[in-house]
Amino acid sequence: MLDGLGIVVGALGFGFVYGLTARTRADFSPIEASAMSLVAFGGAAQFAAIGYLVAGVSWPAIAVLTFLLNARHVLYSAALAPWFRGRSLPERAAAAHLLTDESFALSVAHFRRIGRFDPVGYWYPAIVTTLIPWNVATLLGVTVGAAIVEPRTLGIDVIFPAAMGGLAVGLITGRRELAAAMAGALIGVAVSLAVSATAGVIAGGVVGPLVGLAVPPREES
Repeated sequence: MLDGLGIVVGALGFGFVYGLTARTRADFSPIEASAMSLVAFGGAAQFAAIGYLVAGVSWPAIAVLTFLLNARHVLYSAALAPWFRGRSLPERAAAAHLLTDESFALSVAHFRRIGRFDPVGYWYPAIVTTLIPWNVATLLGVTVGAAIVEPRTLGIDVIFPAAMGGLAVGLITGRRELAAAMAGALIGVAVSLAVSATAGVIAGGVVGPLVGLAVPPREES
């Protein structure tokens, strides 16, 4: 619960900016913006979809591009699969829908800390620290967000990356994780500067873990 406090703040700030962006740039209604946050429930992908929509990109292309942007969830789910072994299919399906960067980081750190699967250790970060604040903030952003000043002047846009950076540090427990984090960060920044932020997220999220896997594990004495 303490680990998730920063994530709640991040989800509130980031969700508010999404709601504001959906209303002011894409002219989404409160129902449309809220439905996207509830059904899609993918922060970065939702922002990307708004940008593609404004740029006039076709819906099939938006679906493919946002799918690639969220392809990192395949790696997340593979890392969580051993902990969910033996759980029912409906529970695993619900867990898959609520899987986010934040719920993954918090739950994996918790499972490793206690050495076993803990239902509350997944559902609490998935629902309380992300799903609820994200959707509440989306509704606030799309309804009253336009009445405030530019969010960047308040520093709201910094909350999410700062919270995720703190979580990432806690997940680096060995040289393989360190290699993956450094490679992912360097490649992500380089590709973002050369191409686009969306391409950077995809490149860093795919290549970083591959670099980590290529590093031989430390032999136990």
